[in-house]
Amino acid sequence: MKIAVSAAGGSLDSPVDPRFGRCQYFIIVDTETMSFEAVQNMSADSMSGAGIQAAQDMAGRGVGAVITGNIGPNAYQVLSSAGIRILIGASGTVREAVEMFKRGQLQDATIPGSPGFGPGSGRGRGFGTGMGRSMGRFFPQPYQQAPVSRPMQATFSSREEEILMLERQMDFLQQQLNQIKKRLKELKGANQESSQSE
Repeated sequence: MKIAVSAAGGSLDSPVDPRFGRCQYFIIVDTETMSFEAVQNMSADSMSGAGIQAAQDMAGRGVGAVITGNIGPNAYQVLSSAGIRILIGASGTVREAVEMFKRGQLQDATIPGSPGFGPGSGRGRGFGTGMGRSMGRFFPQPYQQAPVSRPMQATFSSREEEILMLERQMDFLQQQLNQIKKRLKELKGANQESSQSE
């Protein structure tokens, strides 16, 4: 299996970089042979959308999993839409992180900022891992979304791969729009009920 590890340098003995979108390198490792390729992260210094660009680059390189310290919600969505497994909490060297992956010692990432992410008792779909007091009702801020047009600088090996990635991003954005519409409807309904009772 081909996996990508966010790294501070270009070798298996480089430290894992806890940042996904802003890491200096991705070390793409074949877990069977431990052969690797060091790929410089061209989006590390981007003004915005670094996580999305890095995620698109890794998806375009056909990796089956990504190992990093932490990951943002936009990069998470791009990778998960591409069917790429996301593992967080890695530390030590790239080689050690790959060994931890092989032994099943890394944690699968959950959706950052997803509805209900936290210990709340609401109707959210979170995993109860605790990231605040959202009471199950937190909705992602659409205004924090990086522009979609800017990250299209990632390289793809074919037009078909780029089309597939764009279609997946479009599906994700449609899901976000549906969540926003649903929440607006709930809020407007609550406003009408409270104004009628006054």
